[in-house]
Amino acid sequence: MNRHDLTDAEWERLAPLLPANPRQGGRWADHRRMINGVFFRVRTTITWRDLPPCHGNWKTVHNRHRHWSMDGTWGKILDGLRTGCDEAEGEDWTVSVDSAVVRAHQHAAGARSAVGRFPVKGDGVDHKTARGREALGRPRGGLSTKVHLAADRRCRLIARIISPGRHGDSPYFRRVLEGVRIQRRGPGRPRKRPGRVLADKAYSSRANRAYLRRRSIKAVIPIKKDQQTNRVKQGSRGGRPPGFDAERYKERNTAERCINKLKGYRAVALRTDKRERIYQGTVDIASVRIWLRDPVQ
Repeated sequence: MNRHDLTDAEWERLAPLLPANPRQGGRWADHRRMINGVFFRVRTTITWRDLPPCHGNWKTVHNRHRHWSMDGTWGKILDGLRTGCDEAEGEDWTVSVDSAVVRAHQHAAGARSAVGRFPVKGDGVDHKTARGREALGRPRGGLSTKVHLAADRRCRLIARIISPGRHGDSPYFRRVLEGVRIQRRGPGRPRKRPGRVLADKAYSSRANRAYLRRRSIKAVIPIKKDQQTNRVKQGSRGGRPPGFDAERYKERNTAERCINKLKGYRAVALRTDKRERIYQGTVDIASVRIWLRDPVQ
């Protein structure tokens, strides 16, 4: 048994969430063996062809990862593992929002597309669309991707969005929170609204605060110094300053600790996947591993 393989206890929690064999056509190869191979690659970021023979044919393992990433199976498995994770906190369920820049390996670039690869000036291609293709950006430091995420108090990923590395944090705040979806253990609709959201100054904007007010979510976001100065200059027209709970804000590090957990998996810390959906699946696989090791009680 490899140290990256599923334990018997983890397999018992994971097995009921896996898709059944199709009624027509070929049958799935052994789920446990294939998933162990995917876990090994995500942890070590080796090339698929170098996968140890104990995990089976490397092409079969790669196809399983690609297929489940493209059709959202990894996301559905995560939804099953997160079921009821908000019950212990009740109405005070708190999530933290943050982002992390991930360097992209040179092998991550070059995915085929109708607009070609990274275009050059004067070739007649819409650069605003092409440069953000497959969630790859080219800032000064080279190709990179940014992972926007929401984490709970136990540093476990709740929702995630992938964007090019040069994109800002604040525009993705709403999209990250709209991705929160916690299934109920019993009957009822999934919970999509936390009781409180923690975030740093990068997310301090009127639009974000108004969005949280409309959804009756308490905001724990410090105001930027320039925003505070402009409010004072406007006098009574500036309105009241937003409330800020400094004691609650101390818990915001849970999002950063969640990022550290994810980047412990090398295929997350260094992107080698060409397709955005495949890399999203890689992030989900690392999250599956985290949730298996710290399950809902």
